[in-house]
Order: sequence, then structure tokens, then C-alpha cells
Amino acid sequence: MADTNLTMVTEFLLVAFTQYPERALPLFLLFLSIYLSTLLGNLGMIVVIRVDGRLHTPMYDLLSHLSFTDICYASVTVPQTMAALWAHGASLSYARCEAQFFLFTFFGSIDCYLLALMAYDRYVAVCQPLLYVTIMSQRTRWGLVAGAYMAGLSSASVRTIAAFSLSFCGDNQIDFIFCDLPPLLKLACGDSSTQEVVILVFAVFVIPACMVVILASYLCIVVAILKIPSLDGRAKTFSTCASHLTAVSLFFGTLIFMYLRDGSGQPSEKERVVSVFYTAVIPMLNPLIYSLRNKEVKEALGKILHRVKLRSP
Repeated sequence: MADTNLTMVTEFLLVAFTQYPERALPLFLLFLSIYLSTLLGNLGMIVVIRVDGRLHTPMYDLLSHLSFTDICYASVTVPQTMAALWAHGASLSYARCEAQFFLFTFFGSIDCYLLALMAYDRYVAVCQPLLYVTIMSQRTRWGLVAGAYMAGLSSASVRTIAAFSLSFCGDNQIDFIFCDLPPLLKLACGDSSTQEVVILVFAVFVIPACMVVILASYLCIVVAILKIPSLDGRAKTFSTCASHLTAVSLFFGTLIFMYLRDGSGQPSEKERVVSVFYTAVIPMLNPLIYSLRNKEVKEALGKILHRVKLRSP
């Protein structure tokens, strides 16, 4: 009888970080600065790669796609979080929540696939340098990138259909910064085991599958590096992979913490902070990671800034 009194949810209320109204303005300004830095950094990376002919290589081509998806990935969640902070909570219609979940899953999956492709690119460059240009041809890159987008679309579509075929009733408050899977499952009423199995199966084709590709690629790279006789040669070869390895560790480390573990109970403060890290901070950090440790990018950026300075009155 109790179930008949439950009201079906038609909208969701984002309430993360709204328990402390005095922190709303500082957090709003923090998210605003992070978002603007994300846009400027990733757009700058795309422009530098497109303008400088020396960066028209497979690695930087994949990096430009990563920068594009990072912009989209952050834009799905960060503006909505800022709106919630500004208004001390934000209501999302069922359709808007579903769209946000789909887009976040779509671009997040593409990020995973692109990082895996970049690991494969490093493997070919280090382990098969003489065949690098042939293997990572422009046609091959287009096919791999198109495959990443199609795989992301398929995964996001199935997971969204499965998640929103659930019935949501009773409490409509999401104590999180966006419509993500763990808090949505906690609002579901009735048996959700079938949908959870479907979501889990398709999740395996994203995080674990990409991690297998990355780990296998770097295992081969390590073996190849250890065969180099000189320490300088080893260090120089490893430096070509350091930026990507840093980005992979940050991104997949936070995803594993959030999704590949027991998610029972209400979201903790630590979970909310980690969600901010992988949705907002990492897209901001990626351009810094790939530019500060990369001589070619720094030289290309320096040339562009020099040209702008010469043209200015």
C-alpha cells in the first residue's frame, strides 16, 4: 500500500554544495575561473595544433580531438553547476536530466577511447618507429577517431535508455553536481536489477576495455625502453609518453573511484569533490599537462605569440 502513495518524479533538483549558502559565491567564482580556463586552454591547444605545420602528426591530431571533447565534456556539467550555486539549487526537467546524462556519458566515453588511441599511438611510435607513418596514416586516424565517436554514441545511447527506463518516485533531490548514474539509481523505485546489468555490461566496454589497451601498450613500451642501452636514450623515449601517462592516471584514477566500486549510500563530500575533479578540473589541466612538458607545443605557442606581437601596433 505504501508504494501507491509515492509520487512519480517529473523533475530533479540539484542540491550539491547548497547546504552552505555562504560558500555559494566563492564556489561560483571558482567554477567560473575553471570553466574559462578550460575553454581558453583547450581552444588554444586546437588553434596551435592547426596553425603550426610541425604539429600535423598523428599524436597531435588525436590531442586536438581530445581538447574538443574536453570542452564539450566540461560544458555539459559546469555551467549547470554554476547555475545551481547562483540560485542555491537548480531544477531540471526529466528531459533535461536525460539529455545531460546522455551527453556526459557520450563525451566521457569518447575521452576514454581517445586516451586509449593515444596510448596505441605511443606504442607504435616507440615499438615500431619505422612503420609509424604507415600504420598511423591519416586514413587510419580518421577511422579510429570515427570509431571512438560511434562507440561513445552506442554506449551513451544504451546506458541512457536503460537508466531512464527506470521509475523515479518519491524524493527528487540529487545531492550531486549533475545527473549522474549513481545518484539516479538511488532515486529509482522498484526492481532496477535488469537495467543495472545492462548498464554494467556496456560500461565494461568503456573503462576496463580502454584500460586494457592502455596497460598493454605501456607494457610493450616499457619493454622496448628497457632494451635501449643508454640512460639518456631511455629518458628521452619515456619523455614522449610522460604527458599522456599523467593524463591517463588522473582521468582513469578518478573514474575508477567513482564507478568501479560499491556506490551504496548517499554521496559523500569526498565523492562530490572527486566528481568536480574529473568533470571540471581534469579538462582544464589537460592542455597544461600536454604543453608544459612538451617542447614542440611550447615552441609553436611561442611562435604564434611572437607573430601576434609583431602585428600589434
